[in-house]
Amino acid sequence: MRRALTRLIAGHVCLHSCMAGTRLAAPLLALHQGYSPLAVGVLLALFSLTQVFLALPAGRFADRHGLRRPVRWAVVAAIVGAALAMVFPVFAVLCVSALMTGGATGAASIALQRHVGRAAGNATELKRVFSWLAIGPAASNFVGPFAAGLLIDHAGSAAGDATGYRAAFLLMALLPLATWLLVRSVKEFPPVAAPRGAGPTKAWHLLREPMMRRLMLVNWFLSSCWDVHSFVVPVLGHERGLSASVIGTILGSFAIAAAVVRLLIPAFAARLREHVVLSSAMVLTALVFAVYPYMQTPLTMGVCSVLLGITLGSVQPMIMSTLHQITPPERHGEALGFRLMAINASSVVMPMLFGSVGTVIGVSALFWCVGLVVAAGARPAWLVRAPTTARKTHG
Repeated sequence: MRRALTRLIAGHVCLHSCMAGTRLAAPLLALHQGYSPLAVGVLLALFSLTQVFLALPAGRFADRHGLRRPVRWAVVAAIVGAALAMVFPVFAVLCVSALMTGGATGAASIALQRHVGRAAGNATELKRVFSWLAIGPAASNFVGPFAAGLLIDHAGSAAGDATGYRAAFLLMALLPLATWLLVRSVKEFPPVAAPRGAGPTKAWHLLREPMMRRLMLVNWFLSSCWDVHSFVVPVLGHERGLSASVIGTILGSFAIAAAVVRLLIPAFAARLREHVVLSSAMVLTALVFAVYPYMQTPLTMGVCSVLLGITLGSVQPMIMSTLHQITPPERHGEALGFRLMAINASSVVMPMLFGSVGTVIGVSALFWCVGLVVAAGARPAWLVRAPTTARKTHG
């Protein structure tokens, strides 16, 4: 299981790095070609937009076909998307590349999460494996943009040409091949048949269960906190005259703290209870949001960023563990798709909402408003109780 998990994490890093690197290179190329910030914003939104509409079908496909077939199609889509940008580095094609690489990453993530969840034998293992798997996106958000940036800066033969960008897109097109080489030999689990007499189901039927409704609400609250932090910190930093590198360091400290806490969770997984971690994270997040606007120096802002990284970084493994315990095994992929759809819809809509609200009431008040909403969600989080009985998820 450990060997397979290592291969899956490495494959996840390679495919996600393709999307993350393309997400850096495509907007920079668009700006280089003279497109407006509005056009670049639309381009960035397309990386999440595909996942809003593709997540549920991808989840159902994973429920029917397991791991390898969804990942194979995702790899093909990611390769084609990045290769198109390399061959035709124009804005319209960059939009297509954003749709394809973003959708491919989302679909593959669902299949990988479903497979890892089925491999775990009990709640403790669920928390451990999802903590390890969550390291993949964090690592790829560094690897992909770093590699793409190096090629953009150093592979160009002359100022003003697109050679460096083409080289970056070429590397992004090659990375998914490594994903397939790593995943293709991972053992599949037998499919899970629906109970006899069960009629056709829809994703919305999952919300009939009170536990699922609470979990999705908590997940939305906490994912919005990621979005508001990413949105507000650059604005606050700009207002206070901080340099771009300092602002980037503050945001980077958040990402590092989130990755570190995910590395530590497996060591304490047996002692952690999902509902305790979730409700505590919501209370602590609200407290940090309450004091964040008063932090005037980079050091104090960085401390708040680290605290937020610790609290919010602990959330995803708990949500994924609970989701697998409260959802019928034959619908794990569908539930994962439903969650991914909600998160990406929030990532598309919430920054625009934050911008509108922040313009009216100010960014400090925006922090406080979101903090109040998150604090109110602590009670639903406390009521999210997964079954206490251990079970084998793959048979």
